Amino acid sequence: MEGGNHNEEVHVEVHVKSHSTAKRSDVQMHVLALLNRHSTLFGNHRWTDFDEDFLRKHVESVAIVDVEEMPIDLKSCSVSIHIFTLSDDCPSMLSLEEDEELSAANHWLLPATEFHGIWESLVYESAVKTQLLDYVSTTIYFSDKNVDSNLISWNRVVLLHGPPGTGKTSLCKALAQKLSIRLSSRYAYGQFVEINSHSLFSKWFSESGKLVTKMFQKIQQLIDDKDALVFVLIDEVESLTAARNACQAGTEPSDAIRVVNSVLTQLDQIKRHSNVVILTTSNVTEKIDLAFVDRADIKQYIGPPSEKGIYNIYLSCLEELMKCQIIHPRQQLFTIPELETMGFAKSEMCEHSLTLRNIAIKSKGLSGRALRKLPFLSHALFVKTPTVTLGRFLEAMERAVDKQREEKANLVNGF
Repeated sequence: MEGGNHNEEVHVEVHVKSHSTAKRSDVQMHVLALLNRHSTLFGNHRWTDFDEDFLRKHVESVAIVDVEEMPIDLKSCSVSIHIFTLSDDCPSMLSLEEDEELSAANHWLLPATEFHGIWESLVYESAVKTQLLDYVSTTIYFSDKNVDSNLISWNRVVLLHGPPGTGKTSLCKALAQKLSIRLSSRYAYGQFVEINSHSLFSKWFSESGKLVTKMFQKIQQLIDDKDALVFVLIDEVESLTAARNACQAGTEPSDAIRVVNSVLTQLDQIKRHSNVVILTTSNVTEKIDLAFVDRADIKQYIGPPSEKGIYNIYLSCLEELMKCQIIHPRQQLFTIPELETMGFAKSEMCEHSLTLRNIAIKSKGLSGRALRKLPFLSHALFVKTPTVTLGRFLEAMERAVDKQREEKANLVNGF
């Protein structure tokens, strides 16, 4: 599993084809042989075309991921190889009775095809993703070492908060996917349960707090399988605590407070297990119950993308459109660090990259969700031809950004 010394750990994710029957040890041996042929790499790297028959037959991709320092010398690194296949299953609902399904919770088997690639698509300025990864890995390590949680306290609860559209829910899904791959030698698979707080207070559901207990009993059954790493996501957790506050003010039926208290009690029950992680999101931090905030070990603010983050989001979108030959011919776009080394100097070689940077600066204030839709809107509204040059597409993007900003201003001004 590991080679070299322990100067720096390098993670290699090996996506094995779903029909493959190859032994993990054989896959690992062939991947190590591939890595030995590439001693120095610059940053993250992914192989999808292989010279060797074994890898061609059994492996979709080999990726060196989450590299923070460049270049990397594989010979002097500690190499961790994570081998996984993706589950193609669609999300299922947790059924509570023989004849009824609970729409308040969706359930996925991890790693899931549906979540594949989300981690790479999320761009944040600081090391938010690495910190979250390290936090959960440490939680599991402490549990494995039987550290007494009465002496050293940790709660297995993560709270991501920030404005809507910044990718909090996607980050929770990506984190669960990443950890189910990263810890594949420790857990055979992951389970991901998404609880929708709004559904908990639908007319049908709030008839009884007993259904909450039933739902958590189902989750408990997943946790009882010690080969599984279980993630429970409670989206928009502020609706739980807002309901409790409304009850206390007398504006909500008392049944709602029983549902909320039941959820908090059940969370306290399940978080004692070493193979569970509770992920929560909130669009409004002020509204969250302090009793809940205290339960979270990590309270991470996820804000709108910075100018550099926006540039990276657009760069990944344009690379995809060039790969699909919607933008043709392919032309080089530089990264921000590359532009920095050139002093952002104007030249024919950098022209398109500098135009994209100006579009990124103009796009500040748009949500991550809006930014990812923008290339589609640019094509739909302003391109209208099957293929387009990069120069023309950038002009269309500029017009689409102006349109988005105009619509945002109209909404704010109430037009």
